[in-house]
Amino acid sequence: MRTYQIAPSILSADFARLGDEVRAVIDAGADLIHFDVMDNHYVPNLTIGPLVCRALKPHVSVPIDVHLMVTPVDALATEFAEAGAAVISFHPEASAHVDRTIGLIHEHGCKAGLAINPATPLDCLDHVLDKLDVVLIMSVNPGFAGQSFIDEALNKLALARKRIDAMVARTGREIRLEVDGGVKVDNIGAIARAGADRFVAGSAIFGSGDYAKTIAAMRAAIARAE
Repeated sequence: MRTYQIAPSILSADFARLGDEVRAVIDAGADLIHFDVMDNHYVPNLTIGPLVCRALKPHVSVPIDVHLMVTPVDALATEFAEAGAAVISFHPEASAHVDRTIGLIHEHGCKAGLAINPATPLDCLDHVLDKLDVVLIMSVNPGFAGQSFIDEALNKLALARKRIDAMVARTGREIRLEVDGGVKVDNIGAIARAGADRFVAGSAIFGSGDYAKTIAAMRAAIARAE
């Protein structure tokens, strides 16, 4: 029985009152808190670093899910692990040694994920899927909040789900299939049908007037899609 998780992205939160925003969205039913970390190098935007993670950690009663859109990866992955992250995902293009980076994240007690851009093939999973805890499919080009969902991501999710299911059947390990970008109430059902079981949503939640109502509507749409 597949379980589904919703991870609001604080990239769309009100940064002037970030602690309150995080507490409010957890009270509204969030399963994780998603950090979009951008370095103005790998992607054309600059967001938050480990200090923000460390500051928010005492206010967070759910796992912190960190998405590193940075290069190089290893030093920041270590700093986020020490700052309280539970999950750290990175892009294969940003790491000189993908297998080594996955091992580094695990050594620091975190779950490791590989984030795959819209134009990046799934072949990058071929030799590391047995070591991953998360496959993160980007349904927008990384860099900015509020972008529209790229429909081709549905096909990619379906293909990734087949790979994950085969690996889980062989090893018994839990591997989450996460999706990030343009996830909203009106498309989350189709995204779930394609195979995703963890949904990152930023503006759809933080831009709504009622976080609990929006998250409940997302869960209802997922349930109808099963």
